[in-house]
Amino acid sequence: MKITVDFEECLKDSPRFRATIEEVEGDVCELESKLDKLVKLCIGMIDAGKAYNAANKQFVNGIRELAQQSTKDEVIESSLTKFAESLQEMINYHTILFDQAQRSIKIQLQTFVKDDLRKFKEAKKQFDKVSEEKEAALIKNAQAPRNKQHEVEEATNILTATRKCFRHIVLDYVLQINVLQSKRRSEILKSMLSFMYAHLTFFHQGYDLFSELQPLMKLLGGQLDQLVVDAAKEKRDMEQKHSTIQQKDFSNDDTKLEYNVDADNGIAMEGYLFKRASNAFKTWNRRWFSIQNNQLVYQKKFKDNPTVVVEDLRLCTVKHCEDIERRFCFEVVSPTKSCMMQADSEKLRQAWIKAVQTSIATAFRDKGDEGEKLDRKSSTSTGSLDSGGEPKERSLKGESALQKVLAIPGNAGCCDCGQPDPRWASINLGITLCIQCSGIHRSLGVHFSKVRSLTLDTWEPELLKLMCELGNGVINQIYEARREELGARKPQPGDPRHEVEAYIKAKYVDRRFVRRPSDEELRNKVVSLSKQEKRLSSSSEHLPPRPPPPTPKLRPGSNASGQSVKSADSGIQNSADGSREMLANTPSNNSLADAEAAESPPMPMPATLPPPSPCKEVVFYEPKEYSPGLQLYWASCARSLPDMAEALAHGAEVNWVNTEDDKRTPLIMAVQGGSLVTCEFLLQNAANVNQQDAQGRGPLHHATMLGHTGQVCLFLKRGANQNAADIDEKTPLTIAVEAANADIVTLLRLAKMNEEMREAEGPYSQSGQYNTNSPTEMQYRKCMQEFISLQLDET
Repeated sequence: MKITVDFEECLKDSPRFRATIEEVEGDVCELESKLDKLVKLCIGMIDAGKAYNAANKQFVNGIRELAQQSTKDEVIESSLTKFAESLQEMINYHTILFDQAQRSIKIQLQTFVKDDLRKFKEAKKQFDKVSEEKEAALIKNAQAPRNKQHEVEEATNILTATRKCFRHIVLDYVLQINVLQSKRRSEILKSMLSFMYAHLTFFHQGYDLFSELQPLMKLLGGQLDQLVVDAAKEKRDMEQKHSTIQQKDFSNDDTKLEYNVDADNGIAMEGYLFKRASNAFKTWNRRWFSIQNNQLVYQKKFKDNPTVVVEDLRLCTVKHCEDIERRFCFEVVSPTKSCMMQADSEKLRQAWIKAVQTSIATAFRDKGDEGEKLDRKSSTSTGSLDSGGEPKERSLKGESALQKVLAIPGNAGCCDCGQPDPRWASINLGITLCIQCSGIHRSLGVHFSKVRSLTLDTWEPELLKLMCELGNGVINQIYEARREELGARKPQPGDPRHEVEAYIKAKYVDRRFVRRPSDEELRNKVVSLSKQEKRLSSSSEHLPPRPPPPTPKLRPGSNASGQSVKSADSGIQNSADGSREMLANTPSNNSLADAEAAESPPMPMPATLPPPSPCKEVVFYEPKEYSPGLQLYWASCARSLPDMAEALAHGAEVNWVNTEDDKRTPLIMAVQGGSLVTCEFLLQNAANVNQQDAQGRGPLHHATMLGHTGQVCLFLKRGANQNAADIDEKTPLTIAVEAANADIVTLLRLAKMNEEMREAEGPYSQSGQYNTNSPTEMQYRKCMQEFISLQLDET
């Protein structure tokens, strides 16, 4: 309840004023009690949150340890690792939330209680004191005798001075009351609003994080259903096997030991035997013996290195031992030593003696044929030797996206606040961000910034190349060109979120710090880019012709049973010749080309492909007007990503149309320039992959005409319409067939076949989404990615 005390009323010192003062004092006392209680509850909440975070960290560490323990199961290891990283991010979000609660509730309200309420109490003490002095002066003035003039004058003077002091104090007190009543509202609302915004940010970041994780969770959910079915089936099989084995007679199990020289693991025979030690006590120890690679070895434990008893079985002999007390003994004698062993039964002893004798005979027979080598692998153990050796070394993974991106100068800190070791990136700007700035960038919308994790997300080669071409230094030179001139302060790590958010919006949304070029500067820039494009074109023209890059083999996909995946309508036969044979067998609308391919044997591809359909020559001429769109147009052709980023910052439309040059767009000019990364940058900034020029040709048409296979793959990957026809009624496939470009023809036909298979299977699967994990789809995507990587390697 807000109580306003009138200044005029306080001078009267009426009962109404006293009642109002008393009500205010009671309300302030209650307010202080409630605020103290709220601050204590906030402290308790923060302490509990810290304890929760500590326990949660231990839980996440447990998940990581479980993932490390599951290195043999790649699905569990990778999934648990990713889940642990996501949960760790949520712990970081919780920490930020509790820090914000401490700043907004605890510190802010404590400051209000200690400062403003303390001033109120001090003013109240002075008011109470002067009120008592005024009351005493009034009583003394009333009691002064009439006949004692000096006492009357003294009482009158004291009363006058006291009243003046009272008026001054009471006015200050009323002012303090009114200020407190006004300030309490703003302080409480400011504190709670800041706390609620912290919650909003927390849940927004959590939603974004798990939205990125959702595809993996859906994929694992589908795999989990299959795992449950497989586990149930395996359980039934094991129960049946268990029941079958229980019914067997194990009394003669020692006869199961047989000699097999062609065993897959190279072990001809293995089993337990007692071995007499060569020490003075002649003790007997049970060991696991095996015959492998013309040697007799044993070991005590599975992980122990085998001990060789006989180096070469051809130099030894085996015999029964009946002159000792123990039963079922036999001896293997070599020129240097002998080894006494004991089997568990007579049948096992005979089996081991026979096995040693057979190994000796086999070793002599193999010695006579030096040209043949046994296809048996030596193992370091004698049990399940395939699993007992050292685990197979995994193929080394390439340098992670995080390491590559952070290696770019300026990328080691957040682009906007300088926070070291950033873990997020804006892929359309080409910059690295800390977790707080990444959340602010997400709130701007994807038309300003597309945020991706450097550690949680997978990175395509073309996207990684794009990040390495730009970087924080390049972008800040553009978007912060006038920052110092305008006196704007760049945020630092730990600054309040609202300050960082205001700076980022001014930087990227309002583009307040971008330096606008003059008309002359813009003209010089455009002319320079056009000349740069000519130099690139002329340098490539004078190079000797080179053979085309190796074509990635289009290996057939396989299903769970290992059979080849075939399409009933495609007629494509899988072979080692990959794309060449697919070119001959894939269906096409061009019946003449198909007939010729069927009648004549496949021709070897020439060192250089025939010239494609003629494209309009890129010629610079003086335009009617210079604009940022024209700068983007020529920068795309000149493959200059910094100049493209600068043009976009100056307000260039990414789908700008050059009406003076056949209505070409920057994306079409990027195709002319031959850079795949330039196309990727424009597509990431919302370029239309199907926008056509005056000839009705889109970027896919131009990439096909120029024979840029990697760009064709990129456009197909981004949803380019391969059925679009130009004014001559030619589709990209028609152009590729006329140019005899086998790679592009194969890719376009595969894309069309993939489309038809999708339509034939129905628009949606049971989960409501396309089955993008089918073998055909995965092979198609893999083929496209290989072509993209080849073009990236070339450039």
